Amino acid sequence: MRLILLGPPGSGKGTQAQRLVHRHGIVQLSTGEMLRAAVAAETPVGLKAKDLMAAGALVPDEIVVGIISDRIDQPDAAKGFILDGFPRTVPQAEALDELLKHKHLKLDAVVELRVNESALLQRVETRAAETRARGEEVRIDDTPEVLIKRLAAYRSQTEPLIHYYSERRKLLTVDGMMTIEEVTREINRILTAIGAVESKASKKTGPAKRSAKARAKTTAKTTAKTTAKSAASGAKKAARGGAAAANGAVKGRSAVVKKVAKSARKAAKRPARGMKKAAKSAVRKAPKKALKKRARG
Repeated sequence: MRLILLGPPGSGKGTQAQRLVHRHGIVQLSTGEMLRAAVAAETPVGLKAKDLMAAGALVPDEIVVGIISDRIDQPDAAKGFILDGFPRTVPQAEALDELLKHKHLKLDAVVELRVNESALLQRVETRAAETRARGEEVRIDDTPEVLIKRLAAYRSQTEPLIHYYSERRKLLTVDGMMTIEEVTREINRILTAIGAVESKASKKTGPAKRSAKARAKTTAKTTAKTTAKSAASGAKKAARGGAAAANGAVKGRSAVVKKVAKSARKAAKRPARGMKKAAKSAVRKAPKKALKKRARG
């Protein structure tokens, strides 16, 4: 997961960044810290930055981008990172896009913490008053005067990034005037919605879903085997039944033929028996007739 948090000074970017780091195991990359680390490590980019910083000059964007490039190659940034303090301008955003494209990485989202500037000034004034009431010294960068200057710089330099990332469909806006807990929940909700992080429900039900799929697959296989076996058995029975029926038909036809032949033989014998009887009778009667004729003569 790779994120940028946008918002004016005092909007709570630092607090939310730390919560995201703790929750998702990613790293927060602060350009100030990275510059100091590069200078201390005396990397090639760090040495260039060191000379410029010693001369009181601003560090060019290409050097800052080079430091970021070296940093995100470190093993602890493999899971992702949150950029803090960069980009501040549209040219820096364009340079970052080119860097990520070169490394075959993509930015998941730019979260804008939208706040009311008047409310921010009121917070700073209240905090300064409470600090003085405790007898403590107010930090020089935590006064209404300094905040007004920083807000003006944000509007002129950084606010155009809202339009830049909105055009690229990377911008997600959260109401930064909610409580810290509410802002955290909303950030995590929208990151889950876009698929940048996995929801807890998905993590819990993932194994169950896989088990259900496995069970369904096994059941389907068993059912298919049983059905195939039943079909084969039915086919065999049908084949045996068909053969039996055929044999029966043949036997039936044979019986009819035999019966007809027998009847024919019987019918043929009847005239023969009649003729035999007539012949025998004629033989018996012939001598008697002849004697009668002689007697008369």
